[in-house]
Amino acid sequence: MKRATIGFPVQRRTLMGIVLCVGLLLGLLTGSRPVVAQQLSMLHAAGSKILDANGREVVLRGYNVGGWLLQESYILQTDTLDCQWRIKQGLLRTMSEAQMEEFYRQYRANFITKADIDYLAKLGFNCVRVPFHYDLFLTDAQRRARTQVMRSPQNVAGYVQNLSKWYDENQLFTDKNMEGFRQLDNVLNWCAANNLYVILDLHAAPGGQGADRNINDNFVPLDLWKRRDAKGRLIYQDVTVRLWEKLAARYRSDARIALYDLINEPHKMDAANGLSGDNRELSALYARLINAVRAQHDQHILLLEGNGYGNEYTNLTPDKLAVRDKSNLAYNAHRYWCPNDPTATDPNPNQINLLHNLVAFRERWQVPVWVGETGENSNEWFAAAVQGLNAQNIGWCHWNIKRVNSAAGLLRIKSYGSLLTAEGRAALLRNVQFSNCIPNRDVATALTQTSSFSAPFLPHAIPGTIQAADYDLGRAEVAYHDAFSAKTDYRDNTPWNQGGAYRNDGVDINTSPDGTFAVSHLTTGEWLNYTVTVSKPGAYDVQVRVQSTAPGRLTLKMEEATIATLPVSQGTSPEQWQTLTLQTQPLPAGQHTLRLCVEQPVTQLAWLRFTPAAVVAPGG
Repeated sequence: MKRATIGFPVQRRTLMGIVLCVGLLLGLLTGSRPVVAQQLSMLHAAGSKILDANGREVVLRGYNVGGWLLQESYILQTDTLDCQWRIKQGLLRTMSEAQMEEFYRQYRANFITKADIDYLAKLGFNCVRVPFHYDLFLTDAQRRARTQVMRSPQNVAGYVQNLSKWYDENQLFTDKNMEGFRQLDNVLNWCAANNLYVILDLHAAPGGQGADRNINDNFVPLDLWKRRDAKGRLIYQDVTVRLWEKLAARYRSDARIALYDLINEPHKMDAANGLSGDNRELSALYARLINAVRAQHDQHILLLEGNGYGNEYTNLTPDKLAVRDKSNLAYNAHRYWCPNDPTATDPNPNQINLLHNLVAFRERWQVPVWVGETGENSNEWFAAAVQGLNAQNIGWCHWNIKRVNSAAGLLRIKSYGSLLTAEGRAALLRNVQFSNCIPNRDVATALTQTSSFSAPFLPHAIPGTIQAADYDLGRAEVAYHDAFSAKTDYRDNTPWNQGGAYRNDGVDINTSPDGTFAVSHLTTGEWLNYTVTVSKPGAYDVQVRVQSTAPGRLTLKMEEATIATLPVSQGTSPEQWQTLTLQTQPLPAGQHTLRLCVEQPVTQLAWLRFTPAAVVAPGG
């Protein structure tokens, strides 16, 4: 990538943006709110809808707090470590187990706090999904036994033997002051103070519900479905049922909880992995879990997740479940990297991540459907996805609230170094705190505004300098046009932002060595809009900082009128930047939309600087 040395320090521009957009962030949903504040009451399913105790429909739209009670490597940019237990394994090379546990206590205390939940409420969301790891409900001694497997993975059999013993002696999940209960109680209190519902999500089930250990932190793939103890029992399943029994006994009358998400994203349950391939194993465990929760006199809505990362429901439809009480069930989809076209269909009616199939499944079985995870894409995809779901009155929960150095989360965690060093850990504990995170305002806009919405990303005045990357907030074809702005095929890994910096739109943005930004990969037909305020009417000189490896051409328009055209000559080297000057037509005073159009491609664009045109004296 070509990088530029340009413009103002990024810290100053970030501060300006925060000051400008405080009002926008606090009022994003005004006039187009996808959710409304509610007084919390126990929810129940009635046909295809979720209703509160007064019979009013509640459409749950919110955010996941992933990476908190279960670390996923990519959220912290520790991808080479691949999952939480391998992160812990790395930490144990240089610290004691007690030190490692203390670090995790501090991490959990800092990563999500009431300030984060308050922020979600201010943006207008009405629920929070809480992914958690079962090991937080183990005693310290029981967790130490699991840690021994991290030290020596061949110790899995010994851990399973211990689980069997604890299960038979009723020593699992009996301490009401366990870390897991404390953390859930905290978030329930924070959410209730904001009238937000909570979804309890068993994200890392005992043994692991799939093959991807980053998702479920398993030691052996699919052990939840396969591992038997010395008595021939599927012991991890027994432990999972016991955990939900204890959760139901504690929370059975708690109206703050909207849904129990029984098992997150079962996957790879197929013949190639020694399983039935028709969800037989998943159906049997769901029957056990449903019966176990209902035996605790708990009528919370139970969310089922299909095979294939939560989407495929063969033998899991209500007619196939071997349970007496089929009330208060809901069905989940996880929507990533798929089309948002409402006419797109999957030939398997039980595969429900496409909008058409999701609606058809809801109507066929008369059950509520809910998208428990969606995201990991561009703002354009986010907006199209949630607007498509909103149009069908289907709730959703976006993934994920925070990520390290990512424009795709609601909050950006600053880089911290290495988790395996004391300095890196100290920086991480600081950086994950809400007050130290950077709001990604364009993400919030994509999730909460209408398709026609547009607003300034930063204030732009003429005369003055406009950084090219500070184009307006809004969807593709409203705030900008780019040749590729969303991933709709999971097999296509083309980045929507080819520079990967600053913003999460289709616009390609590079970072320069001084921390400022330049729009890159500008191709014919692309354009960017800027809301500008012209202080005085008249013509202006415009300096344009540009880089091009071939002759290019840019046009400036105000509303529909062309105000200037700029031929761009080829640089003498690929790294050469040019500052070119042209003069505009007379500009009217007031607020206007300035559009930068690419008539012929240029490589990068850093900024445009407007100054009043020099007045030429008569006869001069």
